[in-house]
Amino acid sequence: MKNILMKSKNIHELLPTNDLIIRSALREELKKLHGQDKELRIIEELGVSHGAARIDIAVVNGIIHGYEIKSDLDTLQRLPEQMSMFNAVFDKVTLVVGKSHLYSAINMIPDWWGIIVAKVNLNGSIIFNVIREGENNKGQDSLSVARLLWREEALKILEESGKAQGFYSKPRASIYEKLSTVLDQKTLNAKVRETIFIRSEWRLDAPLMTNGG
Repeated sequence: MKNILMKSKNIHELLPTNDLIIRSALREELKKLHGQDKELRIIEELGVSHGAARIDIAVVNGIIHGYEIKSDLDTLQRLPEQMSMFNAVFDKVTLVVGKSHLYSAINMIPDWWGIIVAKVNLNGSIIFNVIREGENNKGQDSLSVARLLWREEALKILEESGKAQGFYSKPRASIYEKLSTVLDQKTLNAKVRETIFIRSEWRLDAPLMTNGG
């Protein structure tokens, strides 16, 4: 019996993770983790830099914490490019990796990123091991943060700040540029979080979850 159990364990240890099973398990884990939060939105595929990159899951609950998934069946080829864009935007970032990528990923990501390893346990479900907790991002870029907004959202914040005069007919790039100079980083971050939190017209292919499920 002991040998059978050991063989079974070794088989499961060889099972590779994929994006779908990690994403589903991570979503449920985050709901449990933030179950007591009064304000919470869990957003899948949140675009940054006008869709040039998308973070797999973003948790909005007073900060915007991005979770990027790299399963055993994925590669790390795009990670450096994604890192540059995520570093400019998110308050915190955590990389969730299959165990095959752990050592390579640790050598690639910044020290302030969190890292979690996703493995398949004996019953075929995902378990998460936190290797490193994420820290606050000290290098956000105001213009990149402003670009998380849609044009009309950015224009509305300019209106509230009394700085929209002359910008109603301008392209969105000009509006984002103006907004990034009108508000300090802390205020801009708060405004962007609030706007994303109450946003209702999401893309149909970008599932959105609230604390109610």
